[in-house]
Amino acid sequence: MRPHSLLLITSLIAPLGVLLAGCQTMTPEERRAADETTCASYGFKRGTDAMARCMLDIELDRRAEGRSMQSRADAMMWRPMVVERRVIVERR
Repeated sequence: MRPHSLLLITSLIAPLGVLLAGCQTMTPEERRAADETTCASYGFKRGTDAMARCMLDIELDRRAEGRSMQSRADAMMWRPMVVERRVIVERR
């Protein structure tokens, strides 16, 4: 393989690796800590009912967003698809 071909392939694969590395999911513990930090930044005190309600609201919003995304994906997947195939007929 030529050196410039190898360089081209490497320059195409490297950004893909960076994109995939950014697609890591959070563990439930990390998500809870992030939600606690968010609610604390809103002014709620840790260990109060208001903090619990804030965290519950964040979780309910996350679940609603997931259902919405799933609904949109289902609508795109199951809508009718029109396939057209042209047939050329020669007259003799």
